[in-house]
Amino acid sequence: MEKLLLTAEEVAQALGIGRTKVFELLAHNTLPRVRIGRSVRIPADAVRSWVASQPGTEDSDAYTCTETRDERVSTTRKPCTRKPAGE
Repeated sequence: MEKLLLTAEEVAQALGIGRTKVFELLAHNTLPRVRIGRSVRIPADAVRSWVASQPGTEDSDAYTCTETRDERVSTTRKPCTRKPAGE
């Protein structure tokens, strides 16, 4: 089952930004948050909606992303490159 709520660290990793920047987005109410006790979580759907609403993402189908694993640091990356015109 896919997670419904993400931590700031998970959002930062998914967006490729720092955790501090995620907290800035939360502080400016750019991203909604859910409080569970003292914990802060961000709805996964809200992150997707926010990304889709950003300028320049309307042609996201023009990119292809491939997952790569870096064994040196035990992380997975998904670099994206622009598809050739006509594909």
